[in-house]
Amino acid sequence: MINKNQINDNNMEKLELTNEWDKVFPKNDKVNHSKVTFRNRYGITLAADMYVPKNANGKLAAIAVSGPFGAVKEQSSGLYAQTMAERGFLTIAFDPSYTGESGGQPRYVASPDINTEDFSAAVDFLSTLDNVDSERIGIIGICGWGGMAMNAAAIDTRIKAAVTSTMYDMSRVNANGYFDSMDADKRYELRQQLNAQRTIDAKNGSYALGGGVVDPLPDDAPQFVKDYHSYYKTNRGYHKRSLNSNNGWNTTSALSFINMPLLSYSDEIRSAVLVIHGEKAHSRYFSEDAFKKLKGNNKELLIIPGASHVDLYDNQAEIIPYDKMESFFKEYLE
Repeated sequence: MINKNQINDNNMEKLELTNEWDKVFPKNDKVNHSKVTFRNRYGITLAADMYVPKNANGKLAAIAVSGPFGAVKEQSSGLYAQTMAERGFLTIAFDPSYTGESGGQPRYVASPDINTEDFSAAVDFLSTLDNVDSERIGIIGICGWGGMAMNAAAIDTRIKAAVTSTMYDMSRVNANGYFDSMDADKRYELRQQLNAQRTIDAKNGSYALGGGVVDPLPDDAPQFVKDYHSYYKTNRGYHKRSLNSNNGWNTTSALSFINMPLLSYSDEIRSAVLVIHGEKAHSRYFSEDAFKKLKGNNKELLIIPGASHVDLYDNQAEIIPYDKMESFFKEYLE
C-alpha cells in the first residue's frame, strides 16, 4: 500500500496495512489519523500510525513512539501517540522491524542495533514532512523500547528530547536475569541453550518462537506476570498482531542482547531526557540505574506513586503523566 506520506523509495517493501481502526483504545475525534511507511538504514520497511492534531497550522514539533517490548502500535504506543497529538504534536507510533505490520524476515526478531536504528529511521521520516519542524523532534520509548529510545538519543543528535516510560534495559535483563540474579556460569548455560536452538532452527528451516505471556496463569505466578496477563491476554490490551498476546519472539533473539549492551554511551547524551517509572514496578531499578548515569541539568527522573509496570501502558486515571510529558516536550522542543 502506497500513500502520500510514504518516503519516495521504489525499493521499499510493499506492506499490507489494515485500513480499519483496530486499536485497543478508542479513536480521538480531535486528531486526524493515517497510515504511513518508511524505511530504515537496513532496508526494512516500517509501518506506523500518524496522528495530527486537527486544525493544526504551520510546522509542528513531532514525536515518534514505540513499545512496549513485544507489543504493536495498536496498543500502548498508539495510545501515547494519539494523546500527545491531541496536545498539539504531530506523532507517529511505529511497529519495530520484524513485528506487527512492519517488514523484515525472519519474523519476530529483536536486535539492540536494528531496533535503535528504527527510532532514527522514524526521525528520518519525520524530518521529511512539510508540516514538521525538523529541529523539534522527540521520541518516547515504552518498556523495552525505553532502553532503545535512550540508546537512540545517545547516537542521534537530531533527537532533541527523549522520554522513557516504565523502561527495561533489554541487554541487562537478558544477560543478567531479573534483579541481576545470573552469574557467568548461568549466562554460559543460557548461551549453550540458545545456540543449540540455532542448530535446531537451521535443521528445521524455521525459527522457534518463545511463547508470549503465559496463559493460563500458574497459581504461583509473580504479580508482574499477572499484570502482563491482565493487559496482553484480556480484552483490555489483546491484539492479534502482538507478540506478547500470542506466540512471542524468535527464541534466539536474546543472543544479541546478551553480547551487545545498550546504554554504553548514555552518559554522553546532551539532549533532554525524562525517565518515568512506577513506584511499585518490578522493573523500577532499570530506570533508576539508567538515570544515575545521565549527566546535565536537562535530565529528570519521575516516579509515579503507587503505579506498577503495566499501569504505565494504558492506565489514564492519573497514572500516565501526560501533563508532564507535554510540558517537557514543549520546553525542550521549543
